[in-house]
Amino acid sequence: MSGPYVIRGSVSLPEAELMWRFSRSSGPGGQHVNTSDSQVELRFDLAKTEALPPVWKERALAQLAGRLVDGVISVRASEHRSQWRNRETAAVRLASLLAEASAPPPKPRRATRIPRGINERRLREKKQRSDTKRGRTGRDWG
Repeated sequence: MSGPYVIRGSVSLPEAELMWRFSRSSGPGGQHVNTSDSQVELRFDLAKTEALPPVWKERALAQLAGRLVDGVISVRASEHRSQWRNRETAAVRLASLLAEASAPPPKPRRATRIPRGINERRLREKKQRSDTKRGRTGRDWG
């Protein structure tokens, strides 16, 4: 791999906790694809890891609950012909998935009032449009 995959800040994926599995890919390739194991499955035990801060870990476990199998998250990559590029793709995908899942929730929206001028202008424009359309009727032409 090209180096540590940073999740956010100084937190990165620990190489020792990554479990790799390789198999034959159904993706692009020629005759060589039938003999090479280019599909990559990367597994990371999110429930048992100590690499993430506890708050991030709780958030990620809650966000990814539907994707976890016994606390383990799995990512596959088979877009490229080379196993090396598929490994890179899978690791980057896992890091971005964990970064998104462990991100803090957005600040709640603070309710604000609509300024009176905006509402008055909207009603005035509606009235003008109504008058324009009313003027198009053929009642007074007869």
